[in-house]
Amino acid sequence: MNVNAEILMNVTPTETRVAVVENGVLQEIFIERTNHRGLVGNIYKGKVVRVLPGMQAAFVDIGLERAAFIHAAEIGKGDANTPINQLVHEGKSLVVQVTKDPIGTKGARLTTQLAIPSRYLVYMPGSVHVGISQKIEEEGERERLKQLVTDCMESEGLTGEAGFILRTAAEGVGEEEIVADTRYLRRLWRKLEERIKENKAPSLVYDELPLSLRTIRDLARPETSKLLIDSRETFQKIEHFCQQYVPEVAEKIEYYPGPRPIFELYSAEDEIQRALERKVPLKSGGYLVIDQTEAMTTIDVNTGGFVGRRNLEETIFKTNLEAATAIGRQVRLRNLGGIIILDFIDMADPEHQRQVLRMLEKVLEKDHTKTKISGVSELGLVEMTRKRTRESLEHMLMEPCKACQGRGVVKTPETTCYEIFREILREERAYQAGTYLVLASQQVVDRLLDEDSHGMADLEAFIGKAIKLQVESQYTQDQYDIILQ
Repeated sequence: MNVNAEILMNVTPTETRVAVVENGVLQEIFIERTNHRGLVGNIYKGKVVRVLPGMQAAFVDIGLERAAFIHAAEIGKGDANTPINQLVHEGKSLVVQVTKDPIGTKGARLTTQLAIPSRYLVYMPGSVHVGISQKIEEEGERERLKQLVTDCMESEGLTGEAGFILRTAAEGVGEEEIVADTRYLRRLWRKLEERIKENKAPSLVYDELPLSLRTIRDLARPETSKLLIDSRETFQKIEHFCQQYVPEVAEKIEYYPGPRPIFELYSAEDEIQRALERKVPLKSGGYLVIDQTEAMTTIDVNTGGFVGRRNLEETIFKTNLEAATAIGRQVRLRNLGGIIILDFIDMADPEHQRQVLRMLEKVLEKDHTKTKISGVSELGLVEMTRKRTRESLEHMLMEPCKACQGRGVVKTPETTCYEIFREILREERAYQAGTYLVLASQQVVDRLLDEDSHGMADLEAFIGKAIKLQVESQYTQDQYDIILQ
C-alpha cells in the first residue's frame, strides 16, 4: 500500500509541535518545549560521582539537577561481566551520550558508545564496525551500501579509526551523498574532540539539533509529499539547513500562512485530545481501554456494542483485527514505551491468532522506534516491548490528579463518614474535648446530615458531646479534619 505522508510543524516561542500524517490520519506527534528540551543524543563530559558495584552501574554528574545513570555494559566496548570498579572510579572524567531522557524520578541513561547521526549515516568514533539499518531488507542493496561506505572509509583514511551505521534513509542513494555525509561527520567529530580536550567536567560537548531540524533529518522520507511550517523564521532556517545537508527535501518544504491553525487541517488537535483519554472507540462498536502504570502499559480489547453477523468466533476475530490496527497507531501516537501487555479477546482458532499478530506486526513496521512482539501466551495475552527514549504523550501533557494522586479513584462519601466516626471515638478516648468540629467536603457533610444522620445522633448520644459540621469547599470527598473545642 502506498503511503502518502505529510509533516505539519506548528512553531510558537514556547514550543514546537510536529505531527506526522499518513494517508490523512495522524500517526505520530512530537512536542518540544523551549524551557525543557529533550536530552537524547546530547554528548557531555561528565564526572563519576558514585560507583555501585552491587548494581554494576555508576552515577555520573553531567551538570543536570539529578545525576545520570550508566551501566557497566555501556562503558567502553560494552562487557557487562567486567566489574564496574575496574572500568570507572569516583572522580573519573567520562565522555558520555544520553540515550534516555530523565523520566519521572529516574535520571537520564548514558552510554560511552557515542553515535553522531547525519541524514544517511551514524558516525561511531569508538567502533570499527559498518552496520546497516534492518529496515533495508533487500540483500543486493545492503551489499551495495556496505561496499560504498567501506570504499569511502578507505579513501578518507578512516579505516580502523571509526565505524558507521547506514540509516534507513540511505536506501537508493549514490556515492556522492555518502561521501558528503562522511566528510561532514568527520569534521564535526574533530570539532567535538577539541571541545572535549578544552572543557572541564561537567559540561555539554554536543547539543543535539532542535526538533524542527531533527524532523527534517530523521522523519523526511521519500514517501513524504510535503512539509508544512507555520513560522516564517523556522521555514527560513529549515530551508537553509536543507540546502546544506538534504537538498532532496528542499522542494517539499512549504510555508503555511493560512488563517486556520495548521493542526486543525487534519483534525490533529482533536486527535491529540483523544489520545489522552483512556477509552478508544473502534469503528465496529468495540473499544480499547489503555492504562499506563509505572511498570507497564496495559491495553484491553472489548467487543462493546459489536454483535457481528455470523457467529461468535467471527465477531471476536473481526474485533481483534480492527483492534490490532488501532493499537499499532495508538502506541505510536501516545509514544508508549517499555512493556506493553495486550489483552485481545480470547480466540480459539490458532489461525485467527496468527493473523491478528501478523496485522499488529504489519502496522508497527512503519514505527521508527524499535518494537518486539511475543506470541500469544497461555493466558491469551500478547506481550510487546517498545524502546522508551522520551516521555509518553500523557506524561508530557498531564500530571497526576491532586485529589486521587493519580489512582483514578477516591473514597466514597460513605467511607469518609465512617472514618470520621471512628476518628471521633479515638479522639474521645485520648482527649477530653467539649465539642467536636468536623471540617469536610460538601458531599460528606450532606451525607452526615441525611443518610448517616442516625449514625451521627447515636455517636453524639454515646460520647455525650455535640458534633458540629462545617463545609470546606477546597476539600476533596476523602479529606476531613476534626477540631477539638
